[in-house]
Amino acid sequence: MQTVVLDTNALLMPFEVGLNLDIEVRNLLGDVRFVVPGPLVGELKHLDNKWAKAAITLARSREIVQAESHGDDSVLEVAEREHAYILTNDKELRRRARKAGIPLIYLRSGTHLVLETY
Repeated sequence: MQTVVLDTNALLMPFEVGLNLDIEVRNLLGDVRFVVPGPLVGELKHLDNKWAKAAITLARSREIVQAESHGDDSVLEVAEREHAYILTNDKELRRRARKAGIPLIYLRSGTHLVLETY
């Protein structure tokens, strides 16, 4: 079973664009395990976004995993450790993941998720 690390951006996606992450990711990879780096829950608490509380609830419904780093670094850390995909639309995080050889899932055209592997 593949593991998918959700970043802050991905946790907001279902509310901002109305995307069902479970269905969309399973269409790409089959049955998956979603994880959220622990530091991102704290990041969401301080985020000035009308969907932040809903994203926190979504994050807590997934497996929260420990990370030594914070922010994007925690997402990369967990993805490398778990040999996981990263689900994000953050351009800088995507660039860093590509450089590290970490497979990505991201939103294309605001309507569907696409897979990028190496």
